[in-house]
Amino acid sequence: MSKIVVESSPPLRGTVRISGAKNAVLPVIAASLLSGQKCILEDIPFLNDVEVMSEVLVSLGADIKKLSNMRMEVNSRNIDNYEAPYELVRRMRASFLVLGPLLARMGKARISFPGGCAIGTRPIDLHLKGFSALGAEITMGHGYIEASAKKLKGDRVYLDFPSVGATENIMMAAALAEGRTVIENAAEEPEIVDLATFINKMGGCVKGAGTDTVKIDGVKELKGCTHTVIPDRVEAGTYMVAAAITRGDIIVENVVINHLMSVIAKLKEAGVIIQEVENGLRVYAPERVKAVDIKTLPYAGFPTDMQAQMMALMSVARGTSVIIETVFDNRFMHVNELRRMGANIKIDGRSAVVQGIPELTGAPVKATDLRAGAALILAGLAARGRTEITDVYHIDRGYTDIEKKFQSLGGKVYRI
Repeated sequence: MSKIVVESSPPLRGTVRISGAKNAVLPVIAASLLSGQKCILEDIPFLNDVEVMSEVLVSLGADIKKLSNMRMEVNSRNIDNYEAPYELVRRMRASFLVLGPLLARMGKARISFPGGCAIGTRPIDLHLKGFSALGAEITMGHGYIEASAKKLKGDRVYLDFPSVGATENIMMAAALAEGRTVIENAAEEPEIVDLATFINKMGGCVKGAGTDTVKIDGVKELKGCTHTVIPDRVEAGTYMVAAAITRGDIIVENVVINHLMSVIAKLKEAGVIIQEVENGLRVYAPERVKAVDIKTLPYAGFPTDMQAQMMALMSVARGTSVIIETVFDNRFMHVNELRRMGANIKIDGRSAVVQGIPELTGAPVKATDLRAGAALILAGLAARGRTEITDVYHIDRGYTDIEKKFQSLGGKVYRI
């Protein structure tokens, strides 16, 4: 098993280009099942999760080709299987996103209960509620979910929580349904807007994505198209925090600034200087940041996927911060690892009280999940000595060439 080693690094300087968004590309790949023609996807981050989703589609009969320059061709013309294999679905929760498009395209779908995530329970009942509203018959047993419908029909679906996955899955199912589907209390994340853009490029009719009410008018068929995935706002936020924690000066290229407003606001509150430049954002921190309080919320609030990275920064901030996690349970697993590096953090339910200290100390630590692993790299950059991170397969699920990108900025980050 490989490790990532991080040594105390100088202030990071230079330019880093942000890759396409993991959380956007996975539903887009799934949505290509809706079309019987070739789709060209651009700015693809070839991450482990992308590989798994690609394998799921191939198992269903799709043809996938990697092209040059981070491009992928997906041809779902000959899909002939409606069951996603257990050994793939258990590796990645997002595999469940093929259920909606399979149901719409083939009239039935069978998939095992999803796995592949360590950050707490993420129930699928809202997905199934949406499919039922569209007329699907749902059966569950022996670890599998089966959905079938002669023809899906549009209806109103109210989500009890603005679930990103449920919003995406229902949107995809509704794209080929008869009539209009209205999703109320829908999630508003940029990745949902990107999925709607992709469906519309294929000839679909999705309106209101990015608001709490999404309307989908079903069409008879969808065609092929070319689509460029949006930049990864969480990867961008991670490198912005890297500039802050090392008191560096980084230009972050290929970003959509509007997607980062909550992160920008918190970093500015902490004393980080952020300026818009021609190709992105310049982020620099001339001195130690000050503590700020953070509460994670659905978009456009502060993203839960940036909570661990900000906790690493707050561990070396001046003062005391309170971080409240409202989106997922069990998302403080990185706390014990940061404590191993000397961080002063106390947990009380969904709140963490972080007393900043002048300096962390390198230590052997474990990436307990994707964003926790990124947080440990950030902590290691600013810590005295050497940090060895194990279970780095979590990190590889969401970051492309992470050690090379840090090295290009002067960071002492190596894979062994």
